[in-house]
Amino acid sequence: MKTTRNPWPLAILFTFAIFFCGIATVIVIAATHRENLVSENYYEQEMKFQEQIDGAARAQSSGATLAYHAASGCVVLALPAAQLASQPSGTLSLYRPSSPKLDREFALEPRADGTQTLNVSEFAAGLWSVRARWVAGGKAYYLEQKITVTGK
Repeated sequence: MKTTRNPWPLAILFTFAIFFCGIATVIVIAATHRENLVSENYYEQEMKFQEQIDGAARAQSSGATLAYHAASGCVVLALPAAQLASQPSGTLSLYRPSSPKLDREFALEPRADGTQTLNVSEFAAGLWSVRARWVAGGKAYYLEQKITVTGK
């Protein structure tokens, strides 16, 4: 007489083994994955967000512009003539969300006509955020534009 084995205990053990292997894999991946923060000091930047909003409103009403010309691969910041008399100072930052190591910062040095041009055609291809911050006449200004560089 033949005895048949019940497959259910083995199937249940096999299912639990696969489940535990899956959970262990997820834990290992989560523990070894390095998530880059958008910024190392993001909390301080969030606290200054209202100043940034006010600066953006002032920049828009002053007539300052920030434009990207894809054909030439240049970013052009144009300041109004009224601000040039007060010797504006500030920075142009190019921020790469996917890789903080690629971020760049340049000093604001407008020409006599109020424009400053940055050639970004040699930068890594992908999404960049161009941020212009400057102070003129004791008031802070801010412009931001997202661009997609087609790259090298």
